Amino acid sequence: MQAQMLAPAAVLVVWTLIVLLWIIPARFGAVAKITDKSVLPNKTGVRGNDLEGVLPDKANWPAHNYTHLVEQPTLFYVTVVILALTGPAALDVTLAWAYVALRVVHSLWQNLVNTIPVRFLLFITSSIALIVLAIRAVMATLLADPSALPA
Repeated sequence: MQAQMLAPAAVLVVWTLIVLLWIIPARFGAVAKITDKSVLPNKTGVRGNDLEGVLPDKANWPAHNYTHLVEQPTLFYVTVVILALTGPAALDVTLAWAYVALRVVHSLWQNLVNTIPVRFLLFITSSIALIVLAIRAVMATLLADPSALPA
């Protein structure tokens, strides 16, 4: 069951890298369409944030989503490892897959449509799955039977 618990985390890592690659055509494509290049930041060490308000909002959405994928999911990764080490139940695996599915749908929605009510619903629903997983990880560690451990 440990590998099944780690699989959703591995899939979310791959999805995060796909979103990272999504930034390249979105931003470079938008920069290529700018006819007046003087509006682009002209400084050393330009960051993605410097393109806010310069590029169309939609060109920045994948970068915003990538940031989201390296924020809250870090808690998911740790929670999954804790559960994998303590012996996950089928419910844990199901919740992990639900979290990943919701994060992927959230990404697609944010990168393609980006209306807040739907994004918020997807975020809250995935957060609830993560909260339940985290509580189950706490229970698995605090309520573990030390006598069941190998000597």
